[in-house]
Amino acid sequence: MKGSVSLTKKSSTTPVHLGLILDGNRRWATENGLPTLEGHRKGYENLKTIGIEAIAQGIQYVSAYVFSTENWNRSEQEVDYLMKLLLRIAKTEVKQLHKENIRVRFLGSNDKLSDQIIKAITSAEELTKNNTAGTLALCLNYGGQQEIVAAVNSALKNDPTKQEITAQDIEQNLYGADIPPIDFMIRTSGEKRLSNFMLWRVSYSELYFTDTYWPAFTVSDLEIALAEFGRRKRRFGN
Repeated sequence: MKGSVSLTKKSSTTPVHLGLILDGNRRWATENGLPTLEGHRKGYENLKTIGIEAIAQGIQYVSAYVFSTENWNRSEQEVDYLMKLLLRIAKTEVKQLHKENIRVRFLGSNDKLSDQIIKAITSAEELTKNNTAGTLALCLNYGGQQEIVAAVNSALKNDPTKQEITAQDIEQNLYGADIPPIDFMIRTSGEKRLSNFMLWRVSYSELYFTDTYWPAFTVSDLEIALAEFGRRKRRFGN
C-alpha cells in the first residue's frame, strides 16, 4: 500500500464522514495585517493538513466547502484568485494526497468552470481513484439546494415514466452518490449556519461551531472537536 496514511480501524466514537465549512479566511488575514487573498491561500494549505490528519485518525470521508455557487458574486479579483488556487490543488497538491493514499473527489456543477479546471479535476480524480486510505471530497461550485434539484432532474431523466420521486431516488443521484451522510459537521469562525452545505447529507449530523478562523484551526482543535463528537449521543429521531 502506498503512502503513510492507512485506513485504521474506526472506533465507535469516530465519525465516518466529517464535513468542513471553511469559514473566516478573509477575517483571519485582516486581523493578521495581511491581504485578504493571503487568507485563502493559508486556508487551502490548512485544508490539506487537517484533511490528512482526519483520515489518519480513521475518518473515511472528509468533505470541504471550498467554493459555493454564491461565491461567484465576489469580486472578479477574488474569484480569479480562488480559481487559480483550486487549479493548483487539482494539478499540484493532489500529488501529495496521492502519496498519502487518499482519494480526491470533486462535488458540484461544471457550469461556469473553465475547461482547464474541468480537465485538471478530472485528471486528479483519475489519478487517485484507487486509493484506499480515505476520501477527500472538495465541494467546488457547489450548493446544497442545487444538488437536490440536480438529483431530481437526473432521476427523472433516467426514468421519464416516474410519477413521484422518492428519497432513495435522490440519494442515488446526488453528487458522488456513494459518499455517505455526514456524521459530524464543523464550521469555523463563529458563524452558526449551514450556508447551503450538503443539505441532504447533513440532515442528521452533529453540528460543531467554533470561533476559531479556519486558517488558525489546528490539529489540536480537530482533536477537541472529535472528542466532543465522541461525547454526544446520536438518536436519529428516536
